[in-house]
Amino acid sequence: MTASDDEVRAAVDAAFRDEWGQVVATLIGVTSDWDLAEDCAQDAFAAALATWPRDGIPRRPGAWLTTTARNRATDRLRRDAAGAARLRQLAVLARDPEEPPVEEIPDERLRLIFTCCHPALPFPARVALTLRTLAGLTTAEIARAFLTAEPAMAQRLVRAKRKIAEAGIPYRVPPAELLPQRLAAVLAVLYLIFNEGYDEEDVRRVLTAEAIRLARVLVRLMPHEPEPAGLLALMLLHEARRTTRTDDQGVLVTLENQDRSRWDQALIAEGVATLDEALTMRSAGPYQVQAAIAACHATAPDMASTDWPQIAHLYAELARLAPSPVVDLNRAVAVAMTDGVPAGLALVDELTASGRLEGYHLLPATRADLLRRADRTDEARRAYEEALELAPTEAERRYLTSRLREL
Repeated sequence: MTASDDEVRAAVDAAFRDEWGQVVATLIGVTSDWDLAEDCAQDAFAAALATWPRDGIPRRPGAWLTTTARNRATDRLRRDAAGAARLRQLAVLARDPEEPPVEEIPDERLRLIFTCCHPALPFPARVALTLRTLAGLTTAEIARAFLTAEPAMAQRLVRAKRKIAEAGIPYRVPPAELLPQRLAAVLAVLYLIFNEGYDEEDVRRVLTAEAIRLARVLVRLMPHEPEPAGLLALMLLHEARRTTRTDDQGVLVTLENQDRSRWDQALIAEGVATLDEALTMRSAGPYQVQAAIAACHATAPDMASTDWPQIAHLYAELARLAPSPVVDLNRAVAVAMTDGVPAGLALVDELTASGRLEGYHLLPATRADLLRRADRTDEARRAYEEALELAPTEAERRYLTSRLREL
């Protein structure tokens, strides 16, 4: 049964969101070649665009794409002697009796994330490579998440793949006793996947649902580890505010102006309960602290009654646990709300002078907002204009444009 071009495009787009990571991971398991896996996966999606209009959309698009990609990879390996030898070697290794049983991790996608987060790779490379391989994010999207230039991120990915090939790192699920070694990278991956969907338009919001689902699985898998629960709580508390983050025209709505009556109280209650459970386990980690900050916002009836001194204290604790200029920027806002705008501006100006957040749009945007509150209108206008040039999403650009019009 044939299908229209629009139907095929929609089906391929949906398959990319849902199946890309599975297809690539399967090919890596077959070939142990990351570049070949990505190339053949891309070939499979291109083949779908060419053949599905004629043959119809398959009942199981993921299976069709995986089979097509595997056949492309096999054909390419057979065309050269080294590849043929590799295929014979893989056939012998396919039933390695020492490989841990995959049942140790009950969710297939989560197993793949743990597998990619190998401790032999530098931590940023583990996270970036997993995002590229399993979430299907582009190099540009990953670079934006890391506040890194795209060429530098591309080189990081190349080096990570080379390290895997040269060191002979096996593409396997780790046994249960080794899972904690990979937990930090897995948590970072899940949160970046969540943020990528949270900050985008509706087409990418499937990522947030997937990140929350995987976090729930991870909490069940590691019930005595507090940070998975902290991350789940953080996601739930952010998700509770999603529908109020933009208005009907797609303009970003700040926390101060969001309609709190529309926040999802069931998600807030679940997030707070999950956080409370995590905090009983041991001293708080970075995700628990971030969740505590989100809980302060989510449970406050309005901006004025928010516990800003507690938020400022929590950001200071977060800066100790996970130092970051972004954390320092958020702390500056809390300090401004607690001790006055001049105190917050002083911290923002220190960050600006340090150059640690150069090119990050929220630095001039935050400075602009504080300058506006201080009635320093001309300086605020210039800072908003700088932020507008750097803003990565349309919602943020609309918001900054509206601020400029108000000034």
